[in-house]
Amino acid sequence: MKKLSILVGALTLTSSLFAQDLTSKKGENYMPEQGDWALGIDAVPFLNYFGNFIGGDGLNVAPNWNWASNNQTIVGKYFVEEKMAYRGALRIGFGSTSTTVMVADRAADNSGLVYPAMPPMKENVMKDGAMNIGLAGGLEWRKGNTRLQGFYGAELGFNLGSNKETYDYGNGLVANVAEPAFVGVDPADDFGTGNMTTDSYGNDARVLEAKTSMFGLGLRGFIGAEYFVLPKLSVGAEFGWGLGFMSMSGSTEIESIGNNGAADVVGTQTMEADKVSMFGIDTDINNTVFGNPGQLKITLHF
Repeated sequence: MKKLSILVGALTLTSSLFAQDLTSKKGENYMPEQGDWALGIDAVPFLNYFGNFIGGDGLNVAPNWNWASNNQTIVGKYFVEEKMAYRGALRIGFGSTSTTVMVADRAADNSGLVYPAMPPMKENVMKDGAMNIGLAGGLEWRKGNTRLQGFYGAELGFNLGSNKETYDYGNGLVANVAEPAFVGVDPADDFGTGNMTTDSYGNDARVLEAKTSMFGLGLRGFIGAEYFVLPKLSVGAEFGWGLGFMSMSGSTEIESIGNNGAADVVGTQTMEADKVSMFGIDTDINNTVFGNPGQLKITLHF
């Protein structure tokens, strides 16, 4: 009877210690609970920081807060149950830049200018705009009764991207006009962005507008694990397998001076870019949609 009492006591103590492992000394639960939200961030800067701190290699700098993927996607979860969560990823990005360069008015007659008068100038303006939208959603189930948790599930996502460059030149192209009014394509209009080219007849040309677009779609199953180092704070990673599709296209509008058989004229052409499409089934084939799932990340639950 005494041995049985000792055995029961030992089992009770073991069970108590096991239960305490899921609760902090302050009574905080380590595990996510129903109704919790979660946000993922990149764990690598923090691991590098503490690794350098311990190693003392002199390269230690304060960690920075990065997104949980390398394409600036915000990832999060909502726990509808303790063992089930809705997953989501979102990126909405827009940006634009404008560059103005002063160039000489090439149609002006500067023969009467005397120092220190400035010759007439005109503006060349280049505008560059980009858009990137990513959205993904799915379901996650969890397994495990300790601070080491496994998870698995599936998600669907897509990505849209575009880029557009426009060029406004102060000196318009003029054909069949005597000097100094004649204005053709000139190296001074070169922004260094590939806007100087040739048309399909080999004439010097300059870009008026260049645009590209991209569409990506992905469907994947995933599996991963994470360890809760603090209440509601875990470090983990995941891997996935599924299918991905991506397509890219673009066009460029140019202007040049060419001969139409009777005279030199100013004309424009639209050059279609090569179309690219890809499809595959593999391990995380479409990271443009889901980011970098294999990356170590910290997940904060609240």
